[in-house]
This record gives sequence, C-alpha cells and structure tokens, in this order.
Amino acid sequence: MGLFRATRYVTSLPLVSVDELVSSGVRLVLLDRDNTCVPRDAKVPPAAVMAWLARAREAGLTLCMVSNNFHSDQVRGSAEQMGMDVVDHAMKPFPFALRRAMRLEGFSPRETVMIGDQVFTDVVAGKLAGVRTVLVRPQSRKDLWYTHVFRVFERLALRGVTFDGE
Repeated sequence: MGLFRATRYVTSLPLVSVDELVSSGVRLVLLDRDNTCVPRDAKVPPAAVMAWLARAREAGLTLCMVSNNFHSDQVRGSAEQMGMDVVDHAMKPFPFALRRAMRLEGFSPRETVMIGDQVFTDVVAGKLAGVRTVLVRPQSRKDLWYTHVFRVFERLALRGVTFDGE
C-alpha cells in the first residue's frame, strides 16, 4: 500500500465498526479533530460522534485526539468534552505527534489506528508512524484556504476508491 492509501475508507466516523477495530487488535484510536470529530464550522461534536466515542470506550478502546489545529483552547476543550487526551500542534504529516500519543497512552503502532479526514495529513502521518489508517469524508465543506487546495489533489489520489457506507 502506498503512502497516500488508507487501510480503510469509511464515509463517517460513526460508521467505523468498533467491533472490527477491537477484533483486529486495535487498542488505541487516534482521532483528528476538525472535520473528523467536529465539523470545521462547529464547536461541538455531533451526537452521532459522541455516541460512537462512548461505544469505543465501552469496548475498551483508548482514545486520543491528534490535531494540527493551533487554537489550543479550542482543541483542548473539544478533547475534554469528548473525554480523551490530546496532542495538539501535531504538524501532521510528520509522525512525531502520533508517536508521542502512542507513548502517552502506552500502545505500540500495531495496536493503533489513526482516523482522519485528510489524505495528506492524517493518512500520511499514520503511514509514517507505522499505524493503520481510516480515512473518513469531511463533515463540512468549510476548510482553511490551503486545505481546499489539498482537497483538489486529494480527489486525484482518491480516484477509484469506494468508501464504506456510500
């Protein structure tokens, strides 16, 4: 699998199977914030995301937010609201923050999955950190100006890919 190819493609976080994660040996779920857990144009996660997080915790999964968002108060507030630790200022696609999150939580790459909405940040960081990756569709069309540029190239990288749930 190439650097820009996720392990799985799922339409949205609530459609990621918690049972499949657990049965495949995942114990740590690293989650992007913007447009994965929380729509970029919102301050709170949707109820369906909160329900998924609760199911994941009930199944014994550890959750940690890994976000490039530089608004620390916003990111930390979201992580607290969702009941998880956070590594902010992640600088994805560099894998350092993912490795830091794994050290913080005490898990190895083979026990970890990174779930995010961007190929060139979340998927690449996951690949470089040696973890499985799940790419979800962004929750909102609102993005930072430079993310819109990356989305053009993302569409090329995703040609022929089918997302579970579509």
